[in-house]
This record gives sequence, structure tokens and C-alpha cells, in this order.
Amino acid sequence: MNAEPDRADEEVAATDEVETIAEAGDDAIDELAELQAKSDENWDKYLRAAAELENVRKRAMRDVEHAHKFAIERFATDLLAVSDSLEMAVAAEGESTVDSLREGTEATLKLLLTTMERFGIDEIDPLGEPFDPSHHEAMTMQPSADAEPGSVLTVFQKGYALNGRLLRPARVVVASEPVEDSK
Repeated sequence: MNAEPDRADEEVAATDEVETIAEAGDDAIDELAELQAKSDENWDKYLRAAAELENVRKRAMRDVEHAHKFAIERFATDLLAVSDSLEMAVAAEGESTVDSLREGTEATLKLLLTTMERFGIDEIDPLGEPFDPSHHEAMTMQPSADAEPGSVLTVFQKGYALNGRLLRPARVVVASEPVEDSK
């Protein structure tokens, strides 16, 4: 009779082991389902982030395109006043005196320079200053007893800079040492 209780104990132990394995399997299945749900959630987050990134990229491209396309809109609008002033001068040509045309031209030039200044365009007029090859273009050198050698003697054409960046160098004549008379 000793053999039978051992067999019953073995069957109970085996049943317990099967139940333990089944519970472990159920736990693994639950854990796997939990991991699958987390994986699906992360995939969804990734897809949303990728879509948002694509939308941001498209929006940025559109903003850059508009910035390039309409960057000078305010400048162009302000230049319309200069254009209007010049048109009025042309229309009044026959009925104007030389003095009134000169005054109108000076006013138009002042309007243009004010508009340019408002938009960061600075005039480079280096008369009497030392020659600077980064802002001036030497057209020629001329001996001068009055000016310091290496300084700007004459300005052929003013230069311009946009917010500190050179648009056009000033075209200048640079003073050199005076020539000695040989007698």
C-alpha cells in the first residue's frame, strides 16, 4: 500500500507542476499581450511623430519659399513713392523751371536715400579716408601733394552695403606720392 500513496503524490505533484507551467504560460501570454500592446502604442507614436515631422518640414519649406518670394515686398512698396515722385517730375517737365526741377530731383533723391537707409542699405562715400580694398575698388592712382598717400582722392561711384555686407564697392582714385620735378 505504500506504492499507491507515492503514485498519488506523484500525480498530485505532476498536476501541480502542469498547473504551475500553465500559469507560467498564462503569465507569459499576458506579458506578451502587454508587450504587443506597448509595441503597437509605440508604433502609433512613431507614425504620428513622423507625420508631424513631415508637416513641419513642408511648413518650413513653404515659409522659406514665401520669404524668398516676398522678401523685398516692404522695400518695393516704399520705392513706389520714389517712382511716383519721378513720374510727377517727368509729367511736369514742360511747365517747370530749372530750379523747381532741381528741387524736385533733390527731394526725390532724399526720399530714395531715406528708404534705402530704413532698409539697412548704407552708402559708402570714402572721400579722404584711407583706401580699404574690402570696401573700395581702386580705379587708378594719382599723385597728390594735398592728400595723404594711400587715401581716397576722388570717388567715381559711391559704394553700398546691406546690413554690413558689401553690395557694391566704392570706385575710387587713390592718392600716391607726388612726383618730384626733375630739373
